[in-house]
Amino acid sequence: MTTRAVPTTYATQPSAPALGAGRRILRAVALAATVPYLTLKTAWLAGSQVGIPDGSVLSEPGVFFTVANSVTLAMDACVILLVLVLTRPWGIRVPAWALTVPVFVATGLLTPILLGFPGQLLVRALGFGVDGATEAAQEPFLDPWVFNVVYAGFTIQGLALAGLFVPYARERWGRLWRGVLGQRLPSSTGVVAGAAAAVGTAVGGVFLYWGFGGSAGLSAAAAASHSAERGTVSVIHGMCALLAAAGALLLARGGERRAGWPLGLAWIGSAATLSWGAWMVIALLGPDFGQGEQSSGLVHLTYSGQMITGLLAAAVLTRFLGSRRSA
Repeated sequence: MTTRAVPTTYATQPSAPALGAGRRILRAVALAATVPYLTLKTAWLAGSQVGIPDGSVLSEPGVFFTVANSVTLAMDACVILLVLVLTRPWGIRVPAWALTVPVFVATGLLTPILLGFPGQLLVRALGFGVDGATEAAQEPFLDPWVFNVVYAGFTIQGLALAGLFVPYARERWGRLWRGVLGQRLPSSTGVVAGAAAAVGTAVGGVFLYWGFGGSAGLSAAAAASHSAERGTVSVIHGMCALLAAAGALLLARGGERRAGWPLGLAWIGSAATLSWGAWMVIALLGPDFGQGEQSSGLVHLTYSGQMITGLLAAAVLTRFLGSRRSA
């Protein structure tokens, strides 16, 4: 009797994680959390003014806002597809790049929100929120309930997606972060990691400076509107830049440290700095919301440095994962 060899491609193909009750609940929660944002964006594209106060720059028709609303609507709709990939049997066969790129972007955009929104609520609950006079002096943008509904939805999306992605990634790529970091990466990668650390430290320092009330480089309007709530967001962006710097250095140096934590730091830090740096650079090209940031060279430089930090740290992360895959 002869036996037929099983092709290696199929023999090593991981199976999809079992979809237990917990993951079914997370899938439902993630899908439901997209509804408020998708509904608002669809309404605005259809011409509705729901949630937009009189005098808001958003009430003025324009190509920029139409394109922005269309793009962000499509981005949040992609969350639905991402949830299906992470929970359906065919999702385990999706090419790695087609999954890791949107997950990387989602991680980057949602992490600062997931940390910042609860932080702002806590600051507000402790009585350090924006005072009435400052809030009244600001130009109208969106009704307060819009921020609460949208960012609560984003926070829930982030938590649910993390709960779905971790078991999927463990099943499919868990071998890449098991064990220790191992040998030092090539010197060229070390140079990239050093550059990421230098730029990330500088960017992180600027964000922390702004977060704790510094005003250098900001317009008079932006400095006057500073509050503990806004400072919380700046501090979180500063921390993400420092995480990207630390993660890149640890991955490049190698050693006997467990690989999971440095890999996580580099992934989260590079994703957040690259995604939000790019997002803010694009935002500066649009209409000014009364903050005068478009005239500030330091603001442009900081957001660009934020994006560069993410790119450099992501390059180190990719090189590290490539070396583990080949090994």
